Amino acid sequence: MSRIVITPHLSIDESLLSEQFTHASGPGGQNVNKVASAVILRFDAKQAALPFEIHARLEALSGSRLTKDGAIIIRASQYRDQQRNREDARERLIALLREAATLPKKRRPTKPTRSSKEKRLEKKKTHSRLKQRRSKRFDD
Repeated sequence: MSRIVITPHLSIDESLLSEQFTHASGPGGQNVNKVASAVILRFDAKQAALPFEIHARLEALSGSRLTKDGAIIIRASQYRDQQRNREDARERLIALLREAATLPKKRRPTKPTRSSKEKRLEKKKTHSRLKQRRSKRFDD
């Protein structure tokens, strides 16, 4: 069993990947009708022994590529030959796993500066004055 290294601390078993080859759509002439160059890569994320946090981020990032049974499906048909599409699909899966493995930066709440508050209030005052000048006044 060979393993695919995602990060120095994370790797996945290659047996969790399955590939299926289909006819690609788009330009390519008769080649499109004869050769199954498009690749559908299926990664069984539920069976992978990923830490809970990484698995949760992976599910959130994968979006519509995630199936109900917990597999991630990546379709690659950008290139005209099968081998390049296989590499493209694997690279996209690895990029997705790397993104899930990185911890998001924690947001630090900040307060607006005094000058930004003053600018905002001044802008509101000028806008109010402008609207007051536009209004029709009926003097008795």
